[in-house]
Amino acid sequence: MAESPPLRILHCFRSPVGGIFRHVRDLVEEHRAAGHEVGILCDSSTGGAHEDRLFDSIRPHLSLGLTRIPMRRAIAPSDFVAIYKSYKHIKSLQPNILHGHGAKGGAIARLIGSALRVNRYRVARLYSPHGGSLHFNRSSLSGQAVLRLERFQEHFGDALVFVCDYERRTYEAKIGKPRKVSRVIYNGIKDAEFETIGADQGAPHFLYIGMLRDLKGPDVFIDAFARTERAVGHPLSALMVGDGPDRDRYEAMMAERGLGRRIQMKPAMPARDAFAMAKIVVVPSRAEAMPYIVLEALAAGKPVIASRVGGIPEVLGEASAALAIPGDAEDLARVMTEAVTTPGWQDAVMPKPEAFKAVFSASVMAREMLGLYQDLTGSRPDPGRG
Repeated sequence: MAESPPLRILHCFRSPVGGIFRHVRDLVEEHRAAGHEVGILCDSSTGGAHEDRLFDSIRPHLSLGLTRIPMRRAIAPSDFVAIYKSYKHIKSLQPNILHGHGAKGGAIARLIGSALRVNRYRVARLYSPHGGSLHFNRSSLSGQAVLRLERFQEHFGDALVFVCDYERRTYEAKIGKPRKVSRVIYNGIKDAEFETIGADQGAPHFLYIGMLRDLKGPDVFIDAFARTERAVGHPLSALMVGDGPDRDRYEAMMAERGLGRRIQMKPAMPARDAFAMAKIVVVPSRAEAMPYIVLEALAAGKPVIASRVGGIPEVLGEASAALAIPGDAEDLARVMTEAVTTPGWQDAVMPKPEAFKAVFSASVMAREMLGLYQDLTGSRPDPGRG
């Protein structure tokens, strides 16, 4: 088989935190290992010591370098100054792939890519929403403006990439059917993370891990835990791991229900460290796109109970008995009760490990993304040659 020439890939996004940053880091490592040249353009004013350490870990893979410029969340005149200053630098990198992530990254990547096109420079322009503008509602004037701007920007891109089918459906419902190439390419977990993590027999029954804010459902988890105890007729135990603005309120909620001794709280820590401390992972979010925590937990061999939101049913199965109505503590308690009282519940309800890994691994994600890049640049290897 003839080998394709190496690509020069530049990822553009605003804030180097959360799921977008993880997604990009995984693509950087996989594509650099495959022999491609990769770089990053992102905001210089967000992120802290933790993000700096993450940048240090991938810096050896960034053969096209790390370029950081000021990027505000909202569009501002200063953006155009920053883009103008960085344009010549980006042109000197000679990228043939500009991939924007999130609303701001997508806007900047397509703007710079289109400017390069005007100067007769061939570059493919891709956009992955990662939620972003799709969180806006068409019923508000600001939402209508943002969504119309998204539609307008389609003219300046070559492809849309969605992290799950839920995101694709949301885009079609709020913005319209894509008028350019579009693909669903699922987030993936590194092969090294597909290693089962057990828990001691006496470990807490349930684990909540994530931001301590109502959108993620910690209050629903606490309420459902109390209901589960009543349903099984004896005390249970749980662990909540994370930081956030509503921590004190959740502690007060636990004290009010007499749960302070049976629900422990610990600060944020690496997910795999937390997985070793409890038996069942609960994701009670009121809204999500494609949360990495569900993928990480399943890769670690942990049973997962989650809200039926976003792309989670695409992971657990549309008819999965592990799914609960979002924001409904009674329904979540029903699933939690089944999980701790039904023998063999995990084996019967969770996705089969081999089938899960075949779809949700970082190597699969990177291979599918690379195939799209090559299609857009006309560089996919011809199996009939070489």
